[in-house]
Amino acid sequence: MFLYPSTHNYNTLDIVDDKVNELNNFKSDSEESIVLKDHLTVLGFFGKNPMNNAIAASNLKELIYDKFKGFKRFQIVIVVSEASIEEAIQLKKEISLYEDLKYWHFVFGNQNQIQQVYNSLKTDLTLNAQMGSNNVFIIDKDLSQRGRIDDRSNNEIAKNSPIYGLSSYNCIEVAEIKNKMSEDLRILFTEYRQKRKGNFDSSKRRENNLKKQDEQS
Repeated sequence: MFLYPSTHNYNTLDIVDDKVNELNNFKSDSEESIVLKDHLTVLGFFGKNPMNNAIAASNLKELIYDKFKGFKRFQIVIVVSEASIEEAIQLKKEISLYEDLKYWHFVFGNQNQIQQVYNSLKTDLTLNAQMGSNNVFIIDKDLSQRGRIDDRSNNEIAKNSPIYGLSSYNCIEVAEIKNKMSEDLRILFTEYRQKRKGNFDSSKRRENNLKKQDEQS
């Protein structure tokens, strides 16, 4: 996987929320405990009927998981109702094509647990009646939600259009996953790569985020 070189001049991926709930007391399809802390996570919600999200899951697997599964601490975590464990396992089999999805996890909780985690995210969208969604979220190692405070195109910026953000990614929209989400994950991995090398100033990123949020409001 190609990452931007350390000398590349790029904008870091914005923090849109810094208080994402940890996955406390959730069961999982893994023998180990699945947590968000210290991982780079794509977090999704498939609710009571995971198979209804089969297209979203397939797109996520082919366009995101297959590209980033080799990166350290990367994982995809899908939140599912505890009553739908068997259906979630079946869905995982269908998208795996006999491949071991080592970094793809399902976690299972009750409706209150699921809603509490979802409520800790910044989004204007609500879970559907089945506690599911086609949108997924990027969560960093510090339990901060990442995205774009300003998602305007160059043309919209030139026209001075109102600022709007991107806090989640619709897995049904292939272009959004293939282009925007993939690019944003590349940027986030580059950020952590530079951190390890001591070439990243987190205070500057925070200053830029606050400035963008002020402009948006």
